[in-house]
Amino acid sequence: MEGRLILALILGVCTAIPCHGYYSESKPYVPPTEKVTQLHFFFHDTLSGKDPSAVMVARPNFTTAFNDTPIPFGSVFATDDPITVGPNLTSGVIGNAQGLWASTGQDVLDLVVYWDIGFTKGKFNGSSISILSRDPITQPERELAVVGGRGKFRMAKGFAKLKSYFADFSTGDAIVECNVTVIHH
Repeated sequence: MEGRLILALILGVCTAIPCHGYYSESKPYVPPTEKVTQLHFFFHDTLSGKDPSAVMVARPNFTTAFNDTPIPFGSVFATDDPITVGPNLTSGVIGNAQGLWASTGQDVLDLVVYWDIGFTKGKFNGSSISILSRDPITQPERELAVVGGRGKFRMAKGFAKLKSYFADFSTGDAIVECNVTVIHH
């Protein structure tokens, strides 16, 4: 009888304690005040030479009109491009753009890019913005979507205006100027 009483007591206590497991009760989200930050930098995408910052990791197994270019249709590249204050590498590296881009245009040289642009110096050291967007690289100016961020750019959204500062379509090397508007908390 005493054992049954203890078991009933334990069961009663267990059912009285809310057991949510892996989640908590939902509450309304009250976002912090949004901030707008303007960023200006250059990234250096180098496919040529002995120390490239972008390398092909996948290539299609067929021939296309763009197959004789450094960026054939269907190819995927991994990147670790330095980000600098000015257009020269000696102007000061402030981070890197790590990610992937794929050549997605059959008739025109277009890319789809995913970059995590991480900052390693200054006020935003340890923070990054994430870009996922189409990049029509043959256009001198284009706009890409900022879809997220971390650190000081948590919950980021916005856009990046890219302008080709230098492009060598025979090697695939490029220096791109970026003006980024980031809306974040």
